[in-house]
Amino acid sequence: MKIKQLTSVLLAAGVTAIAPALHAAELEVSVQNLTRGIYFTPILIAAHTPGQQLFNVGEAASAELQEMAEGGNITGLAEATEAMGADNVINPAGGLLMPTATTSTTLSTADTNTALSIVAMMLPTNDGFIGLNSWEIPTEAGTYTIYINAYDAGTEANDEIRGGGAPGVPGLPVPPPLEDLVGTGGSGVTAEITNDTVHIHPGNLGDDDAEGGMSDVSNTVQRWLNPVARVTVTVSE
Repeated sequence: MKIKQLTSVLLAAGVTAIAPALHAAELEVSVQNLTRGIYFTPILIAAHTPGQQLFNVGEAASAELQEMAEGGNITGLAEATEAMGADNVINPAGGLLMPTATTSTTLSTADTNTALSIVAMMLPTNDGFIGLNSWEIPTEAGTYTIYINAYDAGTEANDEIRGGGAPGVPGLPVPPPLEDLVGTGGSGVTAEITNDTVHIHPGNLGDDDAEGGMSDVSNTVQRWLNPVARVTVTVSE
């Protein structure tokens, strides 16, 4: 059922697109966290056919995307993409990617897998994630840099209150080492979802009260401006 749900999302855009020439590629992929105080959960890097997409801006998130965006679990997305023949690298950082840190990995792609996607949840957020969506892998050897933005899955209100982590459960997941970096006692920024489709994340509001106020997020350390990540892809054949 999960694979069927995600398949409809992956195939929704690009059905009429003309595929680029087939080519296998050897890639080195680096992801750098550009934020001051946001952590990235385990990252999924997927090379797949160009007709597939992990998400579509302006459309509802799949159950697998929601699971990743609200709790950092990339298992559903990884299983669904692999079932459709994607070449994946799962969790190259071996856990959370800290602010300013970089993780690198290599990826060998099949002839038909000429598009690259990257996702990971952003912490602390309710359902924010980094997203590179079906970027066309160049056929010419070289090094390419892409700056990527933060997206909101549109599946959970941005209440900015500590707690949650499972799909449909309000609140910010606070795994180690964030316990001492996220406040407590916030009353909640909002309880409403104003946009229930995938969209550019409006950002954390936060406040300066670590033991109260409306938010459990710091209004200085845990805010950001786009772009939030830099992806460097080196292509060799």
